[in-house]
Amino acid sequence: MKLNYLLAPILLLVQFSFGQVVSEINPPQFIKTITFKSNSAQSELPILKLGESLSLEFDVLNGDEADFYYVIDHYNYDWTPSSLVKSRYLEGFDDQRIVNYENSFNTYQLYSHYNLKIPNKQTRILVSGNYMIKIFDDFGELMFSRKFMVYEDLTSVGVALRRSRNVKYIHQKQSVDITIASRNLNFINPKQTVHVMIVQNNNLSTAITGLKPQYTLGNQLIYKYDTESSFWAGNEYLFFENKNVRGANIGVQYFDLKDVYHNYLYTDIVRADRPYTYNPDINGNFQITALNTDNISIEADYTVIHFSLQHPEIFDNQNIHIYGNFNNYQISDSTLMIFNKFSGFYEKSLLLKQGFYNYKYVLVDNDSAIDEGAISGNFDQTENNYKVLVYYRSLGGIYDKIVGVGEASSILITN
Repeated sequence: MKLNYLLAPILLLVQFSFGQVVSEINPPQFIKTITFKSNSAQSELPILKLGESLSLEFDVLNGDEADFYYVIDHYNYDWTPSSLVKSRYLEGFDDQRIVNYENSFNTYQLYSHYNLKIPNKQTRILVSGNYMIKIFDDFGELMFSRKFMVYEDLTSVGVALRRSRNVKYIHQKQSVDITIASRNLNFINPKQTVHVMIVQNNNLSTAITGLKPQYTLGNQLIYKYDTESSFWAGNEYLFFENKNVRGANIGVQYFDLKDVYHNYLYTDIVRADRPYTYNPDINGNFQITALNTDNISIEADYTVIHFSLQHPEIFDNQNIHIYGNFNNYQISDSTLMIFNKFSGFYEKSLLLKQGFYNYKYVLVDNDSAIDEGAISGNFDQTENNYKVLVYYRSLGGIYDKIVGVGEASSILITN
């Protein structure tokens, strides 16, 4: 490993030592299909119990069989660096090379598939809290990073969904009520020591934080906000599946073979001005699927997916992007749709691995503010998944534990 790689963690420590909030870094174009999960077949935000396993997989399309290294850092509830030294939250070492990788087999697009499991012989996580895993190349350059959370089961977290009490938004927003109780912890000064984060559909970019308990009943904390704990309800995600690249699949109108297979999706329409229609999705996630394979990780091929949206051309400093967990809900030039004056549609092509994908179209302004409902609409009937993470730092404590996780679906929403 080269010297500048060894210096990278030191430089990062200096960079973040003044309490900056850390952000995830998306990979370069030659790294694709980052699948990050714990106990799920789908790629989604890993929230795992202390002692459970974590899986990170990704493909590298440059054919170099390069070496990659992982570093794991611990953070406070607000994603500022924690004061824990590495030996307090890791047993063993990180800064280790990812040794498990295989080259693709019988595919038009050549790639190397990397697979990392935590815990492993070198690394085991010791405490709960917020974490980030960072992947570096052999030259010490940060390739990408991803957040994950580890919790201890020390509290019960009740989560209930209801429609907004604001009549203006009663059919557009969903509010989250929280009840936290514990026999193992005594919540002393909970407005200072307890923090919660509410996550909709595993998307950290829209998470709600900063809520304080409104009521305390014994050792029970109650949150019954309206506006402060409300999310735009959105609409069900659109989806396609191309597990068979040589034929029409769900959402695929036709295909073509060039350098790789091209799949052309049916043209989508604006749904904001149409009635809500229930269409089961996987809440923005994706799962790699392919027919006639023995090892899907290296035998699933890459295809060019052609998206199109029937929408008038926009001239007022706004853009349309494709949005979903396939790229960690990030907005970039790679997701920007371009208006085709000949077809009259917004169009975009993405190179994606075979699988089942959720996606939607969002409107983004010049300040990078994302409006998820402008094209898809917001409907209180939409099925969304909500997770609530409870952080606790005892008096005199030096780091924020995650002491409980609650989960609920808005399919059970009430007034």
